[in-house]
Amino acid sequence: GSAAMGGGFYVGLGLALASSAFIGGSFILKKKGLLRLCRRGRARAGQGGHAYLQEWLWWAGLLCMGVGEAANFAAYAFAPATLVTPLGALSVLVSAVLSSTFLNEQLNVHGKIGCILCILGSTVMVIHAPQEEGVSSLESMAEKLKDPGFIVFAVCVLVSSLLLIFVAGPRYGQSNVLVYVLVCSAIGSLSVSCVKGLGIALKELFSGKPVLKEPLGWVLLVCLVICISIQINYLNKALDIFNTSVVTPVYYVLFTTAVMMCSAILFKEWQHMVLDNIIGTISGFLTIVSGIFLLHAFRDMPFSPNLLPLFLQQGRADLHASWSADRHQACQHQPLLPSEDKGSQSTEEEEEGESM
Repeated sequence: GSAAMGGGFYVGLGLALASSAFIGGSFILKKKGLLRLCRRGRARAGQGGHAYLQEWLWWAGLLCMGVGEAANFAAYAFAPATLVTPLGALSVLVSAVLSSTFLNEQLNVHGKIGCILCILGSTVMVIHAPQEEGVSSLESMAEKLKDPGFIVFAVCVLVSSLLLIFVAGPRYGQSNVLVYVLVCSAIGSLSVSCVKGLGIALKELFSGKPVLKEPLGWVLLVCLVICISIQINYLNKALDIFNTSVVTPVYYVLFTTAVMMCSAILFKEWQHMVLDNIIGTISGFLTIVSGIFLLHAFRDMPFSPNLLPLFLQQGRADLHASWSADRHQACQHQPLLPSEDKGSQSTEEEEEGESM
């Protein structure tokens, strides 16, 4: 009934959020482990060293990653892919916030606005996401896979991926970030469908149905392994050639768009949605996209208070003057050396600039 469906929806939502937290945290743990090794003067992973295998922080990161991926896998069995996939963006946000806390990587104004936008976009998406669960058993999954619309989609994905790999790759792969990322995203949309099918198969297995005798589960598993291998290969290629802060947002946008298209065609998740929910889902997605763009694109740009409009700068100076005057009265003694005060004042201004 609809109550069970609602329950499944919230279980899936919870799993998707937990997955983002674990995956976001795992990046920090791994990086902290690698930094510790670096301080001890071991060969770094980039130079082919494997010393990180003896660092417990790195293993903790790996474990976190595994838990996160498992939670994400399980989320697809309960909630629509149109909801689960976009929420993957939150792992970017978690790692950004944690790295500013634990790794002293400053999060500038753009980054903070980006984080807020990601949260707002995700909220809007969760409110408007399709709650209809079109597939509840492997038989219905098999029916859906035979749908002519999906077959056409799958053929288009495979043909375009082959063209990208063998025709566009050698020519433009080194200069255009889209080539390899498009391959990952297109193949990724198929891998999400496989994950969804396997999740349903596991649910049936736990409820005691003879799933292992059905060929579809095994076919999906083989397809999933192939798809993920291709994805990892080309994503690594893209990350090797281009900066992470370029690849991540582009990949997120293309991958999520591909998954949403695939879900719309295969599971018909959009069929029972009223227009305002469709508009809400798309708006939420675009809000997350702009948030991720801000988080990544301006990551290394220092944001100085001089960029503020003049009237705000003026107000800031007045505020600062009155604030330091109050503070000196409270302390009731003038500093011995004016230079010290200047130093402390400038650091305060910097801090204020960062927190603005």
